[in-house]
Amino acid sequence: MREAHGSPPGITLVLGGARSGKSAFAERLVADLDGTPVYIATGRVRDDEMRLRIEHHRDRRGAEWRTVEEPENLERALTREARPGNAVLVDCLTLWITNLMLSQADINVRASALCQVLSEAKGHVVLVSNEVGLGIVPDNAMAREFRDHAGRLHQDIAALADEVFFVAAGLPLKMKG
Repeated sequence: MREAHGSPPGITLVLGGARSGKSAFAERLVADLDGTPVYIATGRVRDDEMRLRIEHHRDRRGAEWRTVEEPENLERALTREARPGNAVLVDCLTLWITNLMLSQADINVRASALCQVLSEAKGHVVLVSNEVGLGIVPDNAMAREFRDHAGRLHQDIAALADEVFFVAAGLPLKMKG
């Protein structure tokens, strides 16, 4: 078991494709840490399909998790929650990027601020994100911009992270740490 109270804080990045098992794997990582499991949800209910996904994740986690819904100000939520005694899961960074794009935020500034908060975190943080750069080049500018923002953010967080995993078919591959 990895200790949250007695060991230095750590950052773990979990990447994978849609329905790869990355969220369930990240939940197990956090559950194995000592401390209160805190789930920072970046998703917004925009349709029935998203509502069902959120319900599925909530049911799978169980009542011992404390959920913080923060679709845009992830930096503030992490500043508040990434502290000794907590084990934090952020799910997911690509939804956060989507929310920022829709609100026309400066994503480069916000990504830099997020990395600064992570570098100063006082507790364990596990971040989940969709790896969207493995497919064909998107045919429209917005999708290419999204892919580029996600790719740059993943690189920046992976550089900070103590551990990085890639999950495919429910199987985690440790890439760093």
